[in-house]
Amino acid sequence: MWINSGDDFINPPELGIAEREVKRLKNGRFILIPASEQTFGHGTHTHAALWKEHLAELLRKSAR
Repeated sequence: MWINSGDDFINPPELGIAEREVKRLKNGRFILIPASEQTFGHGTHTHAALWKEHLAELLRKSAR
């Protein structure tokens, strides 16, 4: 799983790198969190409330 935010200035989604490279991952999935007043650019990864449901989904699927 690859998660990024729309306002990430270190890994800007406009470059399309994630969409291209996630295809190389077996069972890979890319999730883009839209930029909003709740995101923090590259620091969004430290705010689990914005991505925790995606992690929970991954863990549920991997438990099967």
